[in-house]
Amino acid sequence: MPHLARILLYPIKSLDAVEVQKAIVLKSSSLEFDREFTIVDEQGRFVNGKRHAKIQLIRSKFSLENRNIYLQFPNNDSLQVFNLDTEQLSLAATLSNFFGFAVTLKQNSVMGFPDDTNSPGPTVISTATLTEVASWFPGVSVDEMRRRIRANIEIDGVPAFWEDRLFDASGETLPFQVGDVVFFGVNPCQRCVVPTRDSYLGQADPNFQKIFVQQRQATMPKWVATSRFKTFYSLSVNTILPTSEAGKVLKIGDIVKI
Repeated sequence: MPHLARILLYPIKSLDAVEVQKAIVLKSSSLEFDREFTIVDEQGRFVNGKRHAKIQLIRSKFSLENRNIYLQFPNNDSLQVFNLDTEQLSLAATLSNFFGFAVTLKQNSVMGFPDDTNSPGPTVISTATLTEVASWFPGVSVDEMRRRIRANIEIDGVPAFWEDRLFDASGETLPFQVGDVVFFGVNPCQRCVVPTRDSYLGQADPNFQKIFVQQRQATMPKWVATSRFKTFYSLSVNTILPTSEAGKVLKIGDIVKI
């Protein structure tokens, strides 16, 4: 039976995820703590994986309860600990030193900093999809593909590309339910340069996107509304949630229904 198998939050945009057993839905459609912070340069531009591959060299862990981040930088085995509420300036100074230019930390506890502000709900993918896509690239594990795609919620008990049922050709949002939380599927998520790179080293595979597009077309189920794809370099589904769902909780094991 389709069920919620994994919830991943990214407290600081472009840094590592924290896996949780449950997550609270915000009024904005986002999940609490997801992309709550982002790193920006002096011009206010995001310092993220799209623009700066170097960010992928940073390892991070989070304690959501204590609001702490634990950072490990290349060639340094020690962890540096910062409180996300009281030590933002120290954290920004440390990150500035790493990047070689001044950065600051921005915070948005209402919606976070989603890539698609028109569809700020959790991105959805299936475990089977990640398994299939990883098989297209020798040496890339399912977990590595998961780290590259960076979806929020993962559904198991379904076939590969099941999530492509969550949008249709009409362009209307498509309702589905996870536990008692109502979602609307919006569209397939167009990918950027990040999935082409090793998530630990930041090194890009120059053939990744070409192989991905070829395999995506070759394995596309016949029932998929292909007219909704601006490019076949797309994976996972963007969502939005009604404001009525604010405060509800997603939990591992929740049954998924379309």
